[in-house]
Amino acid sequence: MLLTAATGSAALSLSVAAAAAPRPPSLRVPRRPTRRLRTTRIRAAAAIGGEFGGLGQRRADAGEFIERLRNVLPGGSWWRLEDGEEAEGGGGRAEASGSTAASALSRMWTLVASDRWVVFIGFASLVGAALAEIAIPHLLAASIFSAQNGGAVFYRNAKLLVVLCLFSGVFSGARSCCFGVANMILVKRTREVLFDSILSQDIAFFDEETVGDLTSRLGSDCQQVSRVIGNDLNLISRNLLQGVGALIYLLILSWPLGMCTMLICATLSTIMLVHGRYQKRAAKFAQEFTASANNVAQEVITLVRTVRVYGTEKQEFKRYAKWLDKLYDVSFRQTMAYGGWSLSLNYLYHSAQVIAVLIGGISIMSGKLTAEQLTKFILYAEWLILSTWWIGDNWSSLMQSVGASEKVFRLMDLLPSRQLSSTGLKLQKLEGRIQYADVAFSYPSRPTVPILGRLNLTLYPNEIVAMVGLSGSGKSTIVNLLLRLYEPTNGKILVDDVPLSELDIRWFRERIGFVGQEPRLFRMDVSSNIRYGCPREVSHKEVELAAKQAYAHDFIMSLPDGYNTTVDDALLSGGQKQRIAIARALLRDPAILVLDEATSALDAESEHYVKVTSS
Repeated sequence: MLLTAATGSAALSLSVAAAAAPRPPSLRVPRRPTRRLRTTRIRAAAAIGGEFGGLGQRRADAGEFIERLRNVLPGGSWWRLEDGEEAEGGGGRAEASGSTAASALSRMWTLVASDRWVVFIGFASLVGAALAEIAIPHLLAASIFSAQNGGAVFYRNAKLLVVLCLFSGVFSGARSCCFGVANMILVKRTREVLFDSILSQDIAFFDEETVGDLTSRLGSDCQQVSRVIGNDLNLISRNLLQGVGALIYLLILSWPLGMCTMLICATLSTIMLVHGRYQKRAAKFAQEFTASANNVAQEVITLVRTVRVYGTEKQEFKRYAKWLDKLYDVSFRQTMAYGGWSLSLNYLYHSAQVIAVLIGGISIMSGKLTAEQLTKFILYAEWLILSTWWIGDNWSSLMQSVGASEKVFRLMDLLPSRQLSSTGLKLQKLEGRIQYADVAFSYPSRPTVPILGRLNLTLYPNEIVAMVGLSGSGKSTIVNLLLRLYEPTNGKILVDDVPLSELDIRWFRERIGFVGQEPRLFRMDVSSNIRYGCPREVSHKEVELAAKQAYAHDFIMSLPDGYNTTVDDALLSGGQKQRIAIARALLRDPAILVLDEATSALDAESEHYVKVTSS
């Protein structure tokens, strides 16, 4: 008889043999065995499920490990430098474009072309040193094996070896000296041209670029660029000559061995090109992150009093450390890539030695080579591989320099401000009649935000005009347009009925005295700060007179060295800086005097005195 009992979700089937005697109709299947079997099956299923679950977890862990391993292997995602990692806000108008080693070298050559004789002497010395050094392994092996045959040949080879070493030392010294001088010339000219290009830009350029970014270009980037001629190109050329000479010698000795060595060098060169491209891209990221870190440091140090008052030292440290972490991450990948390059070199270098010994030994046993020839071959094979490695090592450094040069040359290529590059009219006398005719303006960095719209204003000579308005209503913008720091979007400004855009801007600015809301002082003595920008030679008495008119003479004389005291923004109060700036403006004896809240930091007595003397 077959009975089936179902309980819950578990089904249990029992097979019971029929007895000889009939069973009573009230026979039931016992419950206890059913529960025990069900519990046993559940436990077994749980155990099996646990085994499969643990196996699945182990498989997942193994898959994760394999994926991580795949990411860090060459070509994996860990090595990728995504564009999203670039520095925040670090583009502006000076965004870099692609650059090749040839174009970068061409630009650098134009910077040192006036002193080309230094480079030519350096290359001539390089050729002499390379030719002398390439003969040393041949004479070294010949000297060793000639000692077995007699002293005369040995001493002759030894003398030639000494002479070659002396020539090599002299030429190498001249080479290093000339390329070192070329290196200094290049970094000096690069910084001069770059700084001149930066100074000749419109003010709108400085609204988009940051101080830290520009100083980073002038500092570390120019220094990196200067390595190209004095270091990278120098060593690449030397090792290229030595490598070609070694290869020719190897092919003459034994072309089968030479071809094997050449194949190894070709493999090394392929790795070199891949590594060089990676280093070039990584160098651009390192350049951006360094500039961003400099931006933060420059900003925090400049505003250190605000940082200290608001207790945000930890926040600023984290902001600075964020860029350092990004820089570390890129530098770490560069270091690991360099480690892979060195690993390839060592592997291929020792492989060449093993192949040379095996094939060379067989050739000696067959009488095709002598022991002396094999020794020379091994020496030149090592020379060739090491030359290839040095070329690759300096090629990666060259690519880093090319990557760093892109933004430097991009800044150099920016067109100068049209104001400074063109000449205009010079009036016989500046009367000072100023007219704003339907002037509209929006800042270039915010073209959709109108600041002025159809402004019409006329200012006459020999009158004092005060502009009053809400903060942000455009008072300082009107002044900036008069100083021609910006050009109107629409309309025009007339000075003595002549459009301001047609006047010689240098001539016009020499006849204007200007004091801004927050005057800044240069780190120089007080007298030099007052004389700053004056278009004529002035005596010390004139400087003192301007200081007295600005109510600054008394506090200047109380300084340790009087007018010879070195000052800057951090050493004087706001009112003292304003009075020195007013003295600077008055010393020019300007036809137009513009004061943009220039007395906001003065006390009532000082302000009254300055207004009386300057009016």
